Amino acid sequence: MPFRAVYLLRSTNRRFRGRVYVGFTTDPARRLRQHNGGRRRGGAWRTSGRGPWEMVLYVHGFPSDVAALRFEWAWQHPAASRRLQAVTSPRRRGEPPIAFALRLLPRLLAAPPWRRLPLRLRWLRPALGPAPGPAPPPHVTVEVDADTAPRPRPKRRRPRPPPSATPPATPPPAACDLCGGRFQAGAGVLRCPRPGCPAAAHPPCLAGAFLRPEPRELLPLRGPCPRCHQDLLWGDLIRHHLGYRDDDSDEEEEAAASEGHWTDELLA
Repeated sequence: MPFRAVYLLRSTNRRFRGRVYVGFTTDPARRLRQHNGGRRRGGAWRTSGRGPWEMVLYVHGFPSDVAALRFEWAWQHPAASRRLQAVTSPRRRGEPPIAFALRLLPRLLAAPPWRRLPLRLRWLRPALGPAPGPAPPPHVTVEVDADTAPRPRPKRRRPRPPPSATPPATPPPAACDLCGGRFQAGAGVLRCPRPGCPAAAHPPCLAGAFLRPEPRELLPLRGPCPRCHQDLLWGDLIRHHLGYRDDDSDEEEEAAASEGHWTDELLA
């Protein structure tokens, strides 16, 4: 799955101390280099000549470019975003821009349509946060980077057996633990990620079971495993199913992704 992140920058320049910038990227380390290199290196005009910049954090795990870009736009324009108007107070008098941006973040994560997405919040400057106010929703994974600068993602390739070797076959589960129906060839199967638990189910069956306490919602957040009955996050199940594998097609898709400023009409 392509990597998509919405990031927060802070200027360390004495002349522009306190300036912040919110953007979208598929590679945080590369994007930070571009911002610090100026417009001639691909940086944004709002950051050009106002650096050096440091990346405070980024939110990742968005299922599409549109979901990430809408998050970026709402974070940049909280007063204009209809998703934040009911829950966000304006910037307080004397409140630093970084404090305001950090105060907005948990409210954004808890607002529709992002409150039900399996997002991850990675702090690169944990000394600056977390911001006072509500904590992120419990299904949002909070990560803290030990370094002070974003690192490029390492390339991870699926191991390829030698031509003479036959990869061991993984026996497919016989039937769905919820409906009892057999799995069709090529159909999606969600398995419990806990070691030793053989639970497997059709995605619609498991989603329906997770949504029983919330019949009005479309996207599940969490629920019990049908076999071990342990609480599972829907996002963890999807990540386990996808296997976190990066391949060449993902890299091509990331390289082709646009990091320019989309129009407000598209993102509103």
